[in-house]
Amino acid sequence: MRRIVLAALPPAIAILVFGVIYGSLIGPRIGATATMASSLLIFSGSVQFTLAVLLASGAGVGALVAGAASLNMRNLVLGAVMRPRISGSPLKRAAMAWFLTDEAVGLSLASHVEAGRGLVVSGGMFYVSWQAGTALGLAGASLDALSEAAGAVFPVLFIGLAAVAAPSWSMGIRALVAAFGAATASWLWPGAEGFAAVILGLAAAIPGNRT
Repeated sequence: MRRIVLAALPPAIAILVFGVIYGSLIGPRIGATATMASSLLIFSGSVQFTLAVLLASGAGVGALVAGAASLNMRNLVLGAVMRPRISGSPLKRAAMAWFLTDEAVGLSLASHVEAGRGLVVSGGMFYVSWQAGTALGLAGASLDALSEAAGAVFPVLFIGLAAVAAPSWSMGIRALVAAFGAATASWLWPGAEGFAAVILGLAAAIPGNRT
């Protein structure tokens, strides 16, 4: 249990940050109640961000359903991978499927614990982090500086989320530096934060080890 908690802690922190970005960016568009309900009931950052963008663009119900369905197709693969590793009744496995996220599956497979326990423990931590991040983002949604900074560092944070699983600290450090640089660029050069985030994101992704 201690091993899986320690392994899940860095991704949980990254997911908290993504939740803050989601709440701060989407809250003003769809309202606090809908934003919090979406995190509680959907629990999928990729789906939630996609649906929010589609809603903001005036997309219809068909586009919303198609977007959510296409993004969730990967859960069929994740479920097939986890099925032989999890025992219990169909109802128990269906309940565990609630925590079927990319990060939780990866940790449950990589850790030396029972797969079902690893999935529930890490998935539960990620669920709490996502709700807390969304609530914090909603609380600061009225701050223009927070929304601008969130939009700037969003692309870089995807690199940071991947970096937490890297065996070297160098990637994580470069991702943090890139995120700080993107936030600074957003403050110094309004309107150029997207370009700065892409450039800094690429810089963070370049391997630092040389032979």
